[in-house]
Amino acid sequence: MVENLENRIGEVTRKTKNMGVPVIIVIEGAPASGKSRLSNALYMALDAKYTDFIATRPPRELDLRYPFLQRYWNHLPKNGDINIHFRSWYSQYIEYKIRGTRENIYAGYDEIKDDIENFEDTLMHNGYEIIKFYIHADDDIKQKHIDKLHDNPLLKWKAEEYQERTENFDYEAEMEVFLNAPAACAWTVLDFEDRGQAVNKMFRTIIERLEKRIDGGGNIKEGAADGGFSEDYEAELFKFDFEQEKIRKKKYKEMLPGLQERMREIQFQLYEKKIPLVLVYEGMDAAGKGGNIKRTRKLLDPTGYTVNATGAPTDMEKAHHHLWRFATNVPRSGHIGFFDRSWYGRVLVERVEGFAENKEWKRSYKEINDFEKSLYNSGAIIIKFFLSLDKDEQLERFEDRADDPDKSWKLTEEDWRNREKWDFYIEAGEDMVRRTSTDYAPWHVIPGNDKRYARITALRKIIETCEARMKDE
Repeated sequence: MVENLENRIGEVTRKTKNMGVPVIIVIEGAPASGKSRLSNALYMALDAKYTDFIATRPPRELDLRYPFLQRYWNHLPKNGDINIHFRSWYSQYIEYKIRGTRENIYAGYDEIKDDIENFEDTLMHNGYEIIKFYIHADDDIKQKHIDKLHDNPLLKWKAEEYQERTENFDYEAEMEVFLNAPAACAWTVLDFEDRGQAVNKMFRTIIERLEKRIDGGGNIKEGAADGGFSEDYEAELFKFDFEQEKIRKKKYKEMLPGLQERMREIQFQLYEKKIPLVLVYEGMDAAGKGGNIKRTRKLLDPTGYTVNATGAPTDMEKAHHHLWRFATNVPRSGHIGFFDRSWYGRVLVERVEGFAENKEWKRSYKEINDFEKSLYNSGAIIIKFFLSLDKDEQLERFEDRADDPDKSWKLTEEDWRNREKWDFYIEAGEDMVRRTSTDYAPWHVIPGNDKRYARITALRKIIETCEARMKDE
């Protein structure tokens, strides 16, 4: 019977591979419950060419320098691939909670539990199939497993490890909370009393879920992608009296060095307190994002920051969730990550250019808010800038670039095409600010016609925000 199910599971996973459906299989269970034997039976039945087996171990020092969910963003399967998570974010959560781990937990543990739910929802809404198993075994069965290991001199250490975790970790009580809670992705409980029946039930569950997915058509895009724009949209948030938002050159030169020195001090204070800083820069083309970042990092220690300049996604990035390439590049604790354009491309350029269906960019507002909340809950300071300028100023900067041999490389045909869709970008940008400015990750819209004013304003806001956080610490 098992052999027949192995053939069927091979058949359906080859189909999901061809359809580009990414599959995540979570296997949880108490120590000595038999989950390793069930996991190996599943792993042996799947094609190793597109299956990864990921065993979640207790967090090491480096893991604690990154957000709680970082390891799982790193390990997301690409379209068509399968991940088996032997223990997962659930085991990690329980480990953190029981041990009182706080190194990368800024919020309460309940907020981290919400992050887990949001993480799964985000993946499922973007085509990931998540199948979760909990392996149950009564105390007698677990003790028999431990005794058998204990009798083998070569495996005695494993029996002692199981025994220690059984005595000091109430894993099952913590998992009960998840097993009984309503969730979009329900658990399937496997009883290990009969290993053969448990394996069969696991295989059948996977086959049924994937056959249903195959019948549903996989990850086919067929919705509208018109951006949903208004006629004759009038700007509100990006409308300034640009003549009033200026700083004279002499005053700028007096102010900038002191702010840059303070920014360097801030960097070392962040490192000492192990606080990551995420700086996001969005804005119209030629608004001065790169120049702003350059002045902010002028005196920083280059070993403590990274600059992520976001371009069009590669084929590998397209084969993952749209947040994957950013989640894998967030700064570790005590470091600064600059993002010259960012994950907001989904609701800006992808919306305007029709690269994302309407349903995709609309649900991305919540996905982005959830993603940023998870970074905040793990300790990050998140500051987002949108640099605004008027259309005439943009044209002048484009023409200056075209006439300057040292800057002409900055001007592309795409910039001119984007300019033709100016009103669309304004509407998309204002929608973005309204729907993703939060207490934990606020937007700061800065008038950018005067570059000096924009640079000083952004530097001041970074310093002010970081000082307030460190005062709280």
